[in-house]
Formats: sequence, structure tokens, C-alpha cells
Amino acid sequence: MAQRSEPVFDAEVPICPRCLKPLPLCICDEIRPIANRITLLILQHPQEQDRLLGTARIAAQQFAKATLHTGLSWPSLAKALGRPADPKRWATLFLGSARATDFPPEREVAAFDRKGAALADQDRELAHVEGVIVLDGTWSQAKTLWWRNAWLLKGKRIALKPRRPSLYGQRRREARREGLSTIEAAGLVLSRLEDRPDMEAAAMATFRRMLARYDAASEPKRAD
Repeated sequence: MAQRSEPVFDAEVPICPRCLKPLPLCICDEIRPIANRITLLILQHPQEQDRLLGTARIAAQQFAKATLHTGLSWPSLAKALGRPADPKRWATLFLGSARATDFPPEREVAAFDRKGAALADQDRELAHVEGVIVLDGTWSQAKTLWWRNAWLLKGKRIALKPRRPSLYGQRRREARREGLSTIEAAGLVLSRLEDRPDMEAAAMATFRRMLARYDAASEPKRAD
């Protein structure tokens, strides 16, 4: 059976300055930004800059109100965002110990307390969220970002329970079933909080285009 290997590009292949991917994988010109009410802030671990399969930069282009920063720590939400902001009105996509058995029925996005228990009044907890923070990196890298930015503790914690696995499939292994790409997670969170399915649809369409470019650039490799 033929298997696909990761695309390999010569050093001479130009790199897109926006997504930092080799031009054969770039879909920046095909992305149509969608207006979002809730601001998206992506904090990317410096070691996560996967230029072939990473989605943080295309996620930041997908949503009109989005900011991406790469680093390990920022003094405050305002410094990370570049403008005044109240962290208590923001929510972080938390990668910790949200108990799956405690996840509210029929919800894909829910708010949790520091012990991992779902909060009682989900609608009230999520109604006035002004922004969502997504930590971009592996599980261990995201935890590093969490612990190095103490101001994240001032905000709400939200977790995901997606109904389907990531479209990454076998291209990139996720540590947990609920692990999604950054653009999938952002699309799911924002669409549920704003009650706008079109936001997730747009993000998924962009992700599919990116994966199609990746697959087209992958050369079949014969199994021994």
C-alpha cells in the first residue's frame, strides 16, 4: 500500500511572509476573513512554529478580530493584546483536567472551575465573554504558556468536547481525542459562543484547503 510522506522543499523555495509556509502550501490569498464579535488572541509557543501543518497564522487571518503573538510570557493581557482589557471578561481554552464525565450534556464548549468541575450556570458564565485565548503548541508547550502567564488565572476556563476528531487524521498525532488544530478550536469556540455556525464552517473550509495543499505536495512512498 502506498503511504504519503511529509513534503520536502528545497531551500530555494520561497516562503510566504504571512503564514511562513513554503509557497506551494500557502493559501493566504484564498482566506476570506470573517467578522467576529468576540476577539481571538493566539499565544504561540516559540517551538511550535510548525510551518507545514501549523494553523495559528491562518487562524489569525481567518478572523477579523484576531491577534497572534509568539513567545513564552507577557506581563498582562493588555500587553499581550496591545490594548486595555479586563482578563475577568476573557476566557482561556484550558488544556487541563476538565472532567469529561462532568461535561454538560449537548455542549461542545463549557466553562469549568479550577478543580475541573463544570460551572452550574453555563449560559451566564459564557454570555459576556469579550475574548478567547488559545494557546498554540503541544500539550506540554501549552502548559508552559499557562504557568508562565499568571494573569490567565484571572479569567474563565473553557474546555472543548468536539463531536468529531481533528481533520489532521494521521498527518499529525494529537495527544488526546479532543485535541484539535488551532483553527479548528478557534472556529468551534467562537461559533458556539456567538451562535454562528458559519464561523466554524469558514474555518473548516480554510483548514481543508490547507490540508489539500499539504497532501498534494506529499509524494507517495512505496511500502517495503
